Order: sequence, then C-alpha cells, then structure tokens
Amino acid sequence: MPAKILYQLAASSLLFLLLGFAKPRPRPTLFLIGDSTVRNTNAPQMGWGNVIDAHFDTTRLRVQNNAMAGRSTRTFISEGRWDKTVAALRPGDFLIMQFGHNEGSAPDTSKAGRRGVLRGTGPETKALLWPDGHPETVNTYGWYLRKFIQEARAKGATPIVASMIPRNEWKDGKVIRASSDFGKWAAEVAQQEGVAFINLNEITALKYDKMGPDEIKNFFPGDHTHTNEAGARVNAESVVDGIRSNRKIALNKYLKK
Repeated sequence: MPAKILYQLAASSLLFLLLGFAKPRPRPTLFLIGDSTVRNTNAPQMGWGNVIDAHFDTTRLRVQNNAMAGRSTRTFISEGRWDKTVAALRPGDFLIMQFGHNEGSAPDTSKAGRRGVLRGTGPETKALLWPDGHPETVNTYGWYLRKFIQEARAKGATPIVASMIPRNEWKDGKVIRASSDFGKWAAEVAQQEGVAFINLNEITALKYDKMGPDEIKNFFPGDHTHTNEAGARVNAESVVDGIRSNRKIALNKYLKK
C-alpha cells in the first residue's frame, strides 16, 4: 500500500479517536427572568416558571429560573440580578423575559417608587439622586427590555419577550388585558428588535374568559395577581402554546411531544 494512503488512513483514524474523546456539548439552558408571577416560593402561590420544566425534555435542555419576587425590570438590573444572568449565558442558550407587574409606580427613591419605570418604549429618562448620594438614571420599560435583548444576543443566546400574565380583574365579563400598556410595549420592543414575542397576556386571558370568573378565582389565593399551582400550570401551558405557535422559535425542538 502506498505510503500516502497509509498516512491518510492513519490521520483519519487519529481524527476519529480524537472526536470520540471530545467533550460532549453541554445542554443549552433556558433562563427565565421576571417577577413573582414567574418564580414564587410563597406557598400556596406559585409562578409559571416553577413548573414549566415539565413541558421540556430536560435531558436535552436545562431550565434556570432566575426570576425574583417583587422585582421590576429596573430593580432586576439595579440589584445586580441581570449581571449574574447575562454572565451565565452561553451561545445556544435561551432567555424568556416577563415583566410588567411591578413597574407601574412613578419612579423615585421612595419605597413606593423604587421599582417604577417611565412608561412606554422611548428614550426618555429621569435623573434621581438617592439619599446616600448615588445617582440613578431611570429609563422606559422598553429601554430595559432592549437592554436584556441586546446583551443576551451579544452572548449568543436567543432572547424571547413575553407579555405579563393577566390579573384576576374583570370588566364586562372579560379579563382586563394589558394591551394598552405593558403588554403593548413588550410587543413593540420585540418587533423592533426582531425577536420572538409570546403574547402570554392574551393567550391566558382567552382561557380565563372561557372558564369564567367563578372558576378563575380558585387560581388566586389571597390577591388578584399571584396564582397557585393550578394557575401556574395554566400559565406555563400558555407559554408553551406561544412557543408552539411560532415554529421559528428554536425552543420547539426541546418540547416534549
């Protein structure tokens, strides 16, 4: 056998062996960020992020729920929680963000206003000076979502925006939607940034409308915002419905059949 062919066979065999010993690629991770409607440990309340892993093949995809009760887009960043999340992102990971329940107060340095953001998606800012002397620039809700999206993309992850789950609030026999404020702004930012949008607010609201207020009240022990486990599972299913409705979302391949 010619020496050249022997060399090629040897090289191929060596490459095969090296590939055999190569470290397998780690599972991608689905990171969740948001508030208590995504992660809640105050039983019997529960967030949808606490139960959504049941819908995924977790031998192929990890689910990391980094949401924290009481946080807004603003405080999730100012407390350093976003820095820890973005530092953990790797190429091939996914990020679902769902905020809106804690952003509504006028932004200031008081207990009531420390979570508030400016309304809308524009470039407006508000300068604050905290009692300890440190300054803070407060931005719009859309600005904070863009920060999450752009920095996740820079790490090679796939960001997905979800609108906030509906509260147990009704008008004229229908659940009140967030389609004129935070849900609307979340959709606008997702479209502007060219990322997938899950209209979680509308998907779940349609289910609530069909069930009716008498049945839905059983999902909300204690207040109109925080669901129990049964309600959390409905919302988790709504997230999955939103994923399935958009075949371009690569998370589809990790869903259980």
